[in-house]
Amino acid sequence: MKYYIIAGEASGDLHASNLMKELRKLDSESSFRCWGGDLMKAQGAELVKHYRDLAFMGFTEVLMNIRTIFKNIDFCKSDILSYKPDVLILVDYPGFNLRIAEFAKEQGIKVFYYISPQIWAWKQSRVHKIKRVVDKMFVILPFEKEFYEKDGIFLPISL
Repeated sequence: MKYYIIAGEASGDLHASNLMKELRKLDSESSFRCWGGDLMKAQGAELVKHYRDLAFMGFTEVLMNIRTIFKNIDFCKSDILSYKPDVLILVDYPGFNLRIAEFAKEQGIKVFYYISPQIWAWKQSRVHKIKRVVDKMFVILPFEKEFYEKDGIFLPISL
């Protein structure tokens, strides 16, 4: 299978690299293209963008880099279309990844979310968008499963 993975920070790079290692055990023919970091690259992924180039923190920094952010979103969309993955795997990083999830879903690409964004702590309304644009949610914290199930949103998969 062809996997396209997006992790926008160091912790996502770590988790995604471990996921890649396990996927490769199950699928020796797997190929990976990613936005992530050195750990994902070390697992054999073709690194498109490093997470260091994506990190904008705080309102002012985001505002000052808004054009770059939108260019990254547009570039990511076209790169996904060019690569034609069997599945898109998103790792946390909700501001960017939920936009990409929506696009991928419109294109008929399967969307998996590995490590849920912490919407239970803030922006709980995002759960409705997640329901609409994510095919499978893989949660790591025990209470996250209950959070997604409580309103019949959808059944997440616990790791």
